[in-house]
Amino acid sequence: MIPIILTSLFMWILIIERLIYFRQKDDIDLDQILKGNFPYVSKGVRSRVVTSFLKECTGRKEIDRNILEQCVMREKPAIRRHLTTISILAAIAPLLGLLGTVMGMITTFNVIAIFGTGNAKAMANGISEALITTQSGLTVAIPGLFMSNFLNRQANRLENGLDRMVMELKRRIK
Repeated sequence: MIPIILTSLFMWILIIERLIYFRQKDDIDLDQILKGNFPYVSKGVRSRVVTSFLKECTGRKEIDRNILEQCVMREKPAIRRHLTTISILAAIAPLLGLLGTVMGMITTFNVIAIFGTGNAKAMANGISEALITTQSGLTVAIPGLFMSNFLNRQANRLENGLDRMVMELKRRIK
């Protein structure tokens, strides 16, 4: 049961970190930026890409396009950080529950081997252990899989928005 609890705890810490990351304000006005007006810097991915591009741009069209691509490539790994780990933890949880089921059934069979079928209380304890760990594993896995899917959709949306912004910036680079 402790491995299931630790798996759940670690998974939810990562999920909350990703939710905070995806909720960062990221509204930028490309027209204002390209005119040289950059009134504030938000903490979002698009803002970081634009800020880093503006610091590195040279004023030469082809070089600036390559610099823009490099700025995007530096930021993209952060978008999907921990998503695979969350998926793996959600997939492991029911397996840990199944392991608990096997251990509970082994306990039950040991009781039967020692006391026969006359000790119902001891047998019920082993069966209870088996069922509780299965339930716990599923209770961790189901919301974990849901959140993993949700976070992957958020990452896709963010990457698509970033790609659209880069295409627009490339089009406007003089």
